[in-house]
Amino acid sequence: MILAFTGAGISQASDVPTFAEQPGIRDCLTRSYAIQHPAEYREVIAEMQAACDAAAPNDAHLALAEYDVPVITMNVDGLHQRARSRHILAIHGTLPDIVLYDDPAPLYEVAHNWVFQLREGDFFLIVGTSYYTNISVQLKREALRRGADVFEIDHDAEHLVRDFLQKADTPACTFEQFLARSPYV
Repeated sequence: MILAFTGAGISQASDVPTFAEQPGIRDCLTRSYAIQHPAEYREVIAEMQAACDAAAPNDAHLALAEYDVPVITMNVDGLHQRARSRHILAIHGTLPDIVLYDDPAPLYEVAHNWVFQLREGDFFLIVGTSYYTNISVQLKREALRRGADVFEIDHDAEHLVRDFLQKADTPACTFEQFLARSPYV
């Protein structure tokens, strides 16, 4: 089984700017900023929406969908959905329903539950993640604890994801079978 965890780097080739390329944007993506500066906040969200609307899924998104890889994503750009991935956990929501930096993140628990299902022989594929948020570090650590092989792609995702998926040799397992595994193995 392969479980993917994606961050902003997967969407770079789709011309969606990463936060690292937009100094100060994280400061604008907090609930307190949205309340204190509503007009500026709406402008930031509108700019993000325009960039996401102009983007198309790149081959990394398409390959994950074609190989039916379940995806935990931190991205709010909707490109996994547009690539037609069937099993997506968007832990920070989507732009119309975004989880801001100081908001509770209820899907973090679900993400942990997905990673708890990993075991020896499985892969945890991390694509385009800077490890800025603690959830990134936690999920990687848990995948390693579970015995999964962790494979990281931090550049050239639009080429390397498909290459990895073509070469990965994992046992066949449906998403439903994956979720039904005992996390205590």
